[in-house]
Amino acid sequence: MRTAYQYRLRPTSSQIAQMSEWLELLRRQYNYRLAERFNWWEDNRCDINACSIVHKASPPPKEQPDFYSQKRDLVNSKRLFPAYQDIHSQVLQNCIERVKKTFDRWLKGDSSGKRSGKPRFKGKGRYRSFTFPQVKQDCINGKFIKLPSFGKLKLILHRPIPDGFKIKTATITQKADGWYVILSLEDASVPALTPDTPAIDNTIGIDMGLKSFLMTDEAEEVAIPQHYRKAEKHLKRAGRSLSRKKKGSNRRKKAIRRVSRLHLKVANQRKDFHCKTAKKLLSKGKNIGHEALNIKGIARTRMAKSTHDAGWGQFLQILSIKAERAGLMTIAVNPGGTTQNCSGCGQKVPKTIQDRWHSCPHCGLELDRDHNAAINIKYLAVGHPVNKAQATPDGIPGVTEKPALYA
Repeated sequence: MRTAYQYRLRPTSSQIAQMSEWLELLRRQYNYRLAERFNWWEDNRCDINACSIVHKASPPPKEQPDFYSQKRDLVNSKRLFPAYQDIHSQVLQNCIERVKKTFDRWLKGDSSGKRSGKPRFKGKGRYRSFTFPQVKQDCINGKFIKLPSFGKLKLILHRPIPDGFKIKTATITQKADGWYVILSLEDASVPALTPDTPAIDNTIGIDMGLKSFLMTDEAEEVAIPQHYRKAEKHLKRAGRSLSRKKKGSNRRKKAIRRVSRLHLKVANQRKDFHCKTAKKLLSKGKNIGHEALNIKGIARTRMAKSTHDAGWGQFLQILSIKAERAGLMTIAVNPGGTTQNCSGCGQKVPKTIQDRWHSCPHCGLELDRDHNAAINIKYLAVGHPVNKAQATPDGIPGVTEKPALYA
C-alpha cells in the first residue's frame, strides 16, 4: 500500500535561501535538458524516406539524448558551474527524470496511450519542488526532519507516521503560504483488497451537477459550496491592486503573494470539501457508480467557471483512491440517456436543461431530475440496461422486485 503525508515546514532564513537557490538552479537545469531533447527532435523528426529534395545529402542523425546520457553529462555541469556541486546528486538526477517523463508523455503517451501537451520551459518561480529519492527511515526525530545537505528542518508533525510504513521519498515544495515536505510512504505487508462484484444492494449511484454538487440514488443531496465564486470579490480587488503596481518592484511582489495566497485558500477549501464528501459516501461500505463525464468538453462551454469551481475531476480522483484503500470500486458509466430515460419504466422522457423535474407520462413516476439520473447510473453500474427494450415487466430495468423506494 502506498500513501503520502504532507507536513508544513518552519525553516530558518538560511535554509529558505538555500532551498530557493536550489530551485532556481534546478529550473535552469530542467530547461537546458529539455532544450537538448527539443533540438534533437527538430533535427531528426523527418522520416528517412521523406528527405528534402533540395539537399543532395542529409547530415548524419544526432544521438538521441536519453535519461542516462543526460545523467552522465551532469559531471560537466558541475565542472562548468560549481554551484551545482552543492546540490545533492540524487536531487539533480530526479530533475533529469522529470524531463524524461514529460518528454515521453508528449511523444509516446502514458501507460494507457494518452499523450500530454508539448512541454514548456519553466519561467522564473515556476519550478517549485525537488525530491530526495532516498531518505533514512529515522529522519524524523521529534519536531525535526533531517534531510541531506540541509540538516535538521523544523516541521509541524500534526499526525504521526503509521506503524509499518516506510518512508520512500521526500519532496520539498514551495507554496504561496510557505514550505512543505511530502513524504511518500509504503507498507508492503498490506494486501490488496479485492472489491465485491457490484450488485444492487452494495452499489450507490451518484449524479453530479452544478445545481447541487451530487445527488445519490437515495435522494441524498450534497449542496455545492462554490468556493471560487464566494472569494471572487476579494480576488478581483487583489487583482486590481496588483495591476497598479510597477513591474519589478517589491510592492508588486507582495501583491503577487497576496493573490497567490487567496487562490491557494480556495484550492485548499475545495480539496477539503472533496475529501470529506468522498469519506461520507464511502462510509456506507458500498461501491460508487458515477458518470464518465467529458469534463474538458464541459469546461469549454458557458458553464466553464462553475465547472472548474466544482472540481469534478479532482473529486473523482480522490474518490477512486479512497475507494481502493477501502476495498471498494468506483464504476464509471456512459452518461448517455441517464437523464432522459425514466428509471421506473425505461421509456425516454425528453427534457431540456431548464427542466428540473422528471414526470413520466408512461408509468407516472414523479421525482427530481437528478434523483432519476442517479438511479439510472446505479443500474448501469451493476450491469443493468436502462432502456425500454430491455426493461422487465415490473418496470424496473433488470430488477425482478421493486426496491423499497417504489414500494
